[in-house]
Amino acid sequence: MKFLIIRFSSIGDIVLTTPVIRCLKKQILTAELHYLTKPAFAGILEANPYLDRLHLLKDDLNETIREMREQDFDYIIDLHHNLRTFRVKWGLSKKSFSFPKLNIEKWLITALKIDRLPRSHIVDRYMKTVESFGVRNDGAGLDYFIPDSEKIKEKDIPASHHLGYIGIVIGAAHFTKKFPIEKLKTLCANIDHPVILLGGQQDRTDGEEIANMDPVKIYNACGKFSLHESADLVRRAKLIISNDTGFMHVAAAFKRPLISIWGNTIPEFGMYPYYGDLFSKTLQAQGRTLSAFSETMEVKGLSCRPCSKIGHDKCPKRHFKCMRLQNDQEIEEKIYQYLNRLPKDQATIGF
Repeated sequence: MKFLIIRFSSIGDIVLTTPVIRCLKKQILTAELHYLTKPAFAGILEANPYLDRLHLLKDDLNETIREMREQDFDYIIDLHHNLRTFRVKWGLSKKSFSFPKLNIEKWLITALKIDRLPRSHIVDRYMKTVESFGVRNDGAGLDYFIPDSEKIKEKDIPASHHLGYIGIVIGAAHFTKKFPIEKLKTLCANIDHPVILLGGQQDRTDGEEIANMDPVKIYNACGKFSLHESADLVRRAKLIISNDTGFMHVAAAFKRPLISIWGNTIPEFGMYPYYGDLFSKTLQAQGRTLSAFSETMEVKGLSCRPCSKIGHDKCPKRHFKCMRLQNDQEIEEKIYQYLNRLPKDQATIGF
């Protein structure tokens, strides 16, 4: 059986589709898996061993459709579900399966604050698209594969961070998802532990401002490394602190402990950190809980939150209380609570 999986963007959303890829490939022995995405996100999937071929979206959608027709797919698994994917499905005229985006439910809660959201993760909604093939969620969580050539080497980070560090993801696609720089500076100043700041080129200036407070303790990696190298910095971290953004899901893929900070969006949208049932059972066997391994920080009780299912370039109410009222002291306490119970075998990052 020849499948085409479609998800155009972005980092986190594509990482969240990886259980579908893995489960299809491992549970249907005859499955040939192709994946269609934007060129900017090809790197996330190129090293995935469960994919047979990667296709890149062209500027001319009709050209993309013509190329896809030549592949003669049996089924289309649409994990993006928008107008462009509808055009692809219509152009290929093959049986397709799409996940529910819950646009009405999201509008109700953002516009009217009426909560009709199902309490299910988006991974579970993705998995329902392949349920009719007898494919079930294996509980193994998310995947992220880094080529050996793009893994971090000892010389790539300061010697002061070789015995371990906290990774702080300072970027996000929208302003209202970002922990304010003033609060980041306070947090980094109060953490008595090496810190690596993670983000893209667009976050580099903010990273420099934060790192300049203590260049020995704080290393600004924003914009200095490739996507895979940055992901490897996430993989090696003792602990990740992140906004609701793509690297939050990368951290979950690597089963890293995580403190996620939420602004205008809410975990109930179904895109909170996803570790899989098998990892939860492993933690339980160790006498630990997933809720203590992956902490969620949010300001509850705000009448304006959530104000968008994605985010805004500025706070619509101009007060930005969803981030400015975050409890800095509680975040710091959670950091030290985790570091104090860190297993000895996770004390250093190793190379």
